[in-house]
Amino acid sequence: MRPYPFSDVSNASIAELLSLTGRRAVVTGAAQGLGRAIADRLAEAGADIVVIDLDGTAAAAVAEQLAEKHGINAVGIRGDVSDSASVVRAADHAVEGLGRIDIWVNNAGVFPNAPVLDMPDEMWDQVFAVNTRGVFVSSREAARRMPDGGVIVNVISTAGFKVGFPGMAAYASSKHAARGLTKALAVDLAPLGIRVLGVAPSYVPTEGNIAAAEAGAARAAAAGIELPELDVMKQSLIGRSGVPDDIARVVLFAASDLATIMTGSTLLADAGEAI
Repeated sequence: MRPYPFSDVSNASIAELLSLTGRRAVVTGAAQGLGRAIADRLAEAGADIVVIDLDGTAAAAVAEQLAEKHGINAVGIRGDVSDSASVVRAADHAVEGLGRIDIWVNNAGVFPNAPVLDMPDEMWDQVFAVNTRGVFVSSREAARRMPDGGVIVNVISTAGFKVGFPGMAAYASSKHAARGLTKALAVDLAPLGIRVLGVAPSYVPTEGNIAAAEAGAARAAAAGIELPELDVMKQSLIGRSGVPDDIARVVLFAASDLATIMTGSTLLADAGEAI
């Protein structure tokens, strides 16, 4: 394969640039929330989809729904991104099910919070195992299965740019690391024709985020620490909080040929929160 095989797509129409028809996309943590919205938009653009989630039953159900809704091929797989062997099995299953991998979205993440003085080693290790090491292992295995090039999109967070409130030591550190990893992956994988981008959402009220925020607040209260109330409206410059599809559309842009010139950067999808 010739080095740096990135084509000039200047003569393509907008419809052609946005289309993912004929491409195979993998989305981790896609049984609900942001991952499910991302998988839905990629499927709508024409991509065949592999849904990976810790809940294999839910992953299979989402895959079936996407196939019926968009007329694409879809496969649901149980996978744990903190377990290298599980990632390898899931990646192999994805290739077996759809033939190859063109797009891989690292969406799976965990969001436990605790004050530094009360944070156990196990919590720190779990956050990095999923949010940072999981991105590395998944990206490595995806790249190994992209002989003709492709795109990797890492769902980061505004916590990769700033620390929003106390108790975020593990999470913010893992997301800063994932943002740096996005740059390093872009450098290493560009000669293989693989672009790597990050997308950094602000807080979006999904099932997982709501549960994690409530658990973090409860731990802080038990430790006698009062966290500031999370008011996304005060941070938003668009007059509302974000919804999963807001983030999914940015990921679609990053994965499509509209973003061919981009690699290594992280796009803020934060309604101006980080300004």
